[in-house]
Amino acid sequence: MSGRHAFRNSLIPNSSSTNALKVFLKEHFLHTNSLSCTAILDCFDLQRGLCCRLALALLTTEMGHVIAVANQKGGVGKTTTAINLAASFAAAEVNTLLVDCDPQSNTTSGLGFAKDPERISSYHLLMGAATAEEALLTTELEQLWLIPSHKNLIGANLELVEAEGREFRLREVLAPLRERFQFVVLDCPPALDLLTLNALVAADTVLIPMQGEYFALEGISELLDTIERIRAALNPSLTVEGVVLTMFDDRTNLAQQVRTELKNFFGEKLCATTVPRNIRLAEAPSHGKPALVYDPRSKGAESYIRLAKEIIERQQAAGLGMAGVGSQASGEEAQTSQPLTTEGAEEHTDAQAAVEEMPTKDEMDKTA
Repeated sequence: MSGRHAFRNSLIPNSSSTNALKVFLKEHFLHTNSLSCTAILDCFDLQRGLCCRLALALLTTEMGHVIAVANQKGGVGKTTTAINLAASFAAAEVNTLLVDCDPQSNTTSGLGFAKDPERISSYHLLMGAATAEEALLTTELEQLWLIPSHKNLIGANLELVEAEGREFRLREVLAPLRERFQFVVLDCPPALDLLTLNALVAADTVLIPMQGEYFALEGISELLDTIERIRAALNPSLTVEGVVLTMFDDRTNLAQQVRTELKNFFGEKLCATTVPRNIRLAEAPSHGKPALVYDPRSKGAESYIRLAKEIIERQQAAGLGMAGVGSQASGEEAQTSQPLTTEGAEEHTDAQAAVEEMPTKDEMDKTA
């Protein structure tokens, strides 16, 4: 849309032209009655500059960047992060695909779709029984699409054991859609199984949600080891997008200590954005809506918009762009800028030792 490009110069971080921006969006976007546009307008009262910069960054990116949201530990906010990160991208008028790779199918129900064994799902895609185009579902957000899941997906772990090229099934089935969608977000199951392996092989980057508690730290080494093995054998361009702290309560000493230890180990890979405990984030899935639609003024919705903006800025700063599968040169650049390599194994051991010195049971918040 030519009007969007003509208006770019006025959308600067310190711009005070809020009313002009709202008029522009109403004239050029709201004729579609898009919920995503309405959600953005509601957010402007709190964060107009943030949303503008996010939208501009997304408008200038290329197509087909695949982000796997993964952590083998359950209850750390993977599904909440996948839904709301994808919704934040879509709310900025960018075609976004959310793929439910978890047999629990919480992402599917979190967007308002009831369980339906007859519906084409990610299980059918992995088994070669349907194409990704056939599985696409539209959502309340105009530019967010979903590939649903079903509990039958758990059977794929067994049915694909002897299949040739089983690790590449998801990558191959999503390949035709990478030019259509600017972002593809994969919600992984809480296990390092064949389903997660398929997601990591199909992804360009991995976003790791973590709780600010001790037990959330214990399994991170296994996930990092898995990522290294995948990079070595199956997907050399795979990098860590970042680590984001979820359900974060900065009032507790434990949360602050965990963040300090993660910062010491992950460095710049630890996202500056944290996602707080927020009742609206917890309520939104029961209404089948992302938090951005359910309550755009909530702290949870705002935090995921900030996370989306941070991810875009990281991509641009690293020179990766949004090309999905980039050139070999950009892949090498991503690997050199990625600090989580096998050379850091000793650092990780030191980090674990430091974590073990943190306060024990009576100081830990064990709300899982």
